[in-house]
Amino acid sequence: MTNPVIQPNQGSQAKQGYDFSGVEENLRPNRPEKRILNPLSFALMFAGDGVSLGNMAIGTGLVVAGTATMNLLQTLVSLLIATTIIASAFLINDSFGYRAGVPYVIHLRMAFGMKGAIISSILRGVPAIIWYGFQSWIGATGLSEIIKIATGGKIDSIPISFVILVLIQIILSLKGFHTIKWMNSLIAIILMSAFIYAFVVVLKDHTSVIHSTWVEAKGTWGIKFWSFTMAFLGNYAALFLSASDYSRELKEGVSAPKRFLMYFTPVTVAYLTVMSLGVMLASATGLANPVQAFAKIVNNDYITFFVSVFIVLGAVGVNLVANIVPAAYIIQLFTKVKYKVSVVIAGLLAMVSFPWKLIQPGSSDGLRIFILTYSAFLAPITAILVVDYLILRKQKVDINELYNPNGQFSGLNMAAVTAMIIGAASAFIVVDLGWPIGFVVGGTSYYLLNKFGFKQSVFKKGTIFDK
Repeated sequence: MTNPVIQPNQGSQAKQGYDFSGVEENLRPNRPEKRILNPLSFALMFAGDGVSLGNMAIGTGLVVAGTATMNLLQTLVSLLIATTIIASAFLINDSFGYRAGVPYVIHLRMAFGMKGAIISSILRGVPAIIWYGFQSWIGATGLSEIIKIATGGKIDSIPISFVILVLIQIILSLKGFHTIKWMNSLIAIILMSAFIYAFVVVLKDHTSVIHSTWVEAKGTWGIKFWSFTMAFLGNYAALFLSASDYSRELKEGVSAPKRFLMYFTPVTVAYLTVMSLGVMLASATGLANPVQAFAKIVNNDYITFFVSVFIVLGAVGVNLVANIVPAAYIIQLFTKVKYKVSVVIAGLLAMVSFPWKLIQPGSSDGLRIFILTYSAFLAPITAILVVDYLILRKQKVDINELYNPNGQFSGLNMAAVTAMIIGAASAFIVVDLGWPIGFVVGGTSYYLLNKFGFKQSVFKKGTIFDK
């Protein structure tokens, strides 16, 4: 049976009558009438993702040996720089998914080819699965508190709670964005209310220590400032790399400036709220784990119970948006299994990803190093996709060729792979500034390699260097 025609749509080209029946449904171009996210639900989705314990842990990481690495002003400037770059990166990389309706794993083929997409998919999939495990482990600390209170202390096990929470998320994610649409909107509203309450609780008795530890800290505008800016940025590096996975679900008719605000506003508000709360918790308690820090401050079973519920919701909200769906798409690409099966596989892999190694009671350096390391690889990939679609192809691509196993994009584009390696290698020269270095070097290398090298490459067809 032949699927409905994919019509040319805002800069993408598609031949009529192409048969997508051999492609898994979730990997096919998403038709405009099937898109389920309006601007409000789209923005709330990113707000729900932003109010996470992972982002709060970055805040707790600012406090070292009882003193904040950056003061309040430096923290706010760092955050605004990061969120502006985040929103811009989303915008310049979401256009193909928004116009053509294809997911990230298919988008990759345009620059890397079907074989090259395997490499770049793994570099997105591994962080997604590890983040899935990490967010679930943090959420499990909250679920463990809930179970402990409910059983009168008879059951107190984070590992058991971890397994239970992953299983719950597997069930919730089986419906993909249909669940994400309502679940994350609800989570965003509930959690923002909860964090405002948490602000009041923490400030009530700990204003002086927070003021001396954070507000009055000397801080730095040097390498540490930029290191944490890149950590803020790197926390979203995997998301805006796979921006097509989200923009393909957004209804038509939303302009680029509006899409920028739909990224910038929720990410900035959410980041500012949870990261600031993380700094204050660490200042008051000296603990890097935000769950343990808040439990120490509150010391009330009823409040701890409800806060723990919010912690669990936060973990679920982040995983539904940032980790489960992208990982599931990538697993589908490799295994050819149905979406629901790939969701189960992603959950099982998250269980064995050792997420507890990323954050210890007194330090979250493991999390920061993890973010900086993988973002060094993702930065050049993002740049390559942007340069390929916006500059080399002038936003004109035959969608069908991306799915054709014998077509133009069926092989391996060595220009893209080489540029990715060059960009990642340059990022590791100064790891704390790895993302911008990798982005600039990777994108520039890709352009120059296409202009001066690989003369016979079929990937030049349809680009400005097509002879």
